[in-house]
Amino acid sequence: MILEQINHPFIVKCHFSFETKDKLYFVMDYLPNGEMFDHLRKETRFSEEKSKLYAAEILLALECLHNNNIIYRDLKPENVLLDANGHLKLTDFGLSKIKKNENEVAYTFCGTPEYLAPEVIVGQGHGKCVDYWSFVSNVD
Repeated sequence: MILEQINHPFIVKCHFSFETKDKLYFVMDYLPNGEMFDHLRKETRFSEEKSKLYAAEILLALECLHNNNIIYRDLKPENVLLDANGHLKLTDFGLSKIKKNENEVAYTFCGTPEYLAPEVIVGQGHGKCVDYWSFVSNVD
């Protein structure tokens, strides 16, 4: 649902989907440069200029999601893909939560352990702030 509803330059778009008797197919953006994780492993450290660009693009994508009452909940380099021009797109919305209203709190324990916010770990309920915790955790 999220992939079809959200239209943002830094979020993967599902253009079309269909199913056969045995399979479900998604026609999505073509992102030939792969995962940010692979680029980071290869380069070890991004330049300050590239880091600023990526940080800004991620924050704009999170802003769009949050403005639509969506908590992403799985921000990590493996879920950030790069297009042919070197710009990024968030992907994998399997753990995302669509909130019914601004004040709704989520309690599901989910995400990648290295990037989990404390409120997720202790089960006290969480909102959009968990995405910013993951964002800062990825900066190392």
